[in-house]
Parts: sequence; structure tokens; C-alpha cells
Amino acid sequence: MGLRERKKLLTYRAISEAAIALFLERGFDAVSVAEVAAAADVSKPTLFRYFPAKEDLVLHRFADHEDEAARVVAARPAGVSPLTALHRHFLDGLERRDPVTGLNDDERVLAFHRLLYGTPSLVARLPAYQGRSEAALADALGAAGAEGLGARLAAGQIAAVQRILAEENWRRIAAGERAVEVAPDAVAAADQAFAQLRDGLE
Repeated sequence: MGLRERKKLLTYRAISEAAIALFLERGFDAVSVAEVAAAADVSKPTLFRYFPAKEDLVLHRFADHEDEAARVVAARPAGVSPLTALHRHFLDGLERRDPVTGLNDDERVLAFHRLLYGTPSLVARLPAYQGRSEAALADALGAAGAEGLGARLAAGQIAAVQRILAEENWRRIAAGERAVEVAPDAVAAADQAFAQLRDGLE
């Protein structure tokens, strides 16, 4: 990465961190874009070059994962099916306590989830991010040999399974359980879910 790209990445992160800190402190609707720009020491036009909408200041964390499943499929070793690669990747995410899996009880992660799911305008924008992720996965499955509608159907089913698994983990942790307590059930649920997918898709 060149100097220009590194500077852009640093600015992107500085704006994001300033925004999240303000939103967590005061609530999403109570903070203006101008306040975020001032906290990040950038102008509003600069902020909007990096984040076209206020909601993107939060949802970019999902955007950063939009093509993750597609990349897993594309980078899988020879002889490994797309579904097996995605199953292994999800289990690895559980082991690492990746927030995307819902199995993370760090207070900062919990606060971010409460901000996200407690703000209607943010929840309303989530399907767009999920749709782009599914489309990228469908393209990757198509490249791996799945056909047209079949690739889209498979991508939708896989994305739904991963979302439901993550939501269940998040629900239990939000109710007060610790990640270490939920982990064995989370692994078992992932194994069951991907087995059901495999029976249907393969």
C-alpha cells in the first residue's frame, strides 16, 4: 500500500472511530454529521467522500465484510467444496470470537450491537448490505460451478443460515450469558446448520 492509500485508510478509520465513539456516548440520532467531522478534524465534504450517508458511519463495518464469504469460496483449497470452506470459516470465526458470528461478549462489541439494533434507521439499511453480500457470494458460487438461479438460491440459503446462527449467539449473550458458555452450543448449531445445507445443496 502506497503512502496515499495509507493516508486515506488512516482518515477513514479516524472518521469511523470518532463517529462510533460519539454515537455510543449520545445516541445515533443525537449526533450530527458536522459534529462527527469536527471530532475527526475533517471537513463535511471530506467526510462524505468517505461515507456517503450518516448511516454508513456505522454500517461500514458490515460493508467491510460484504465480500468475505465470496473470498472464502474463491480462495478455498483444491478439492474443498464451497460449503465446506464456508463451514470451516464460520467455525474459525467462532473460535476467534469474531463479532460477525455473534459470539463475542466484549463490552465494546455489545455496545455497538445495542447501537445498531436499537436504531431503526440503521436496521432499515441492513438489507442492502446483506443483499450485496449475497450477490457477491452467488457470483463466487457461479464461478465454482453452480448455475444461475441455483447459485443465487444457494447464496441466499447460506447467508440466511449464517445470519440466524449469529443472531442466536447474540441473543444469548445479550441476555447475560458469557461467550465461553455459549461457544459449545454455537459450534454444535453451526455443524447442524451446515449439515442441513449440505443435505440440500450437495
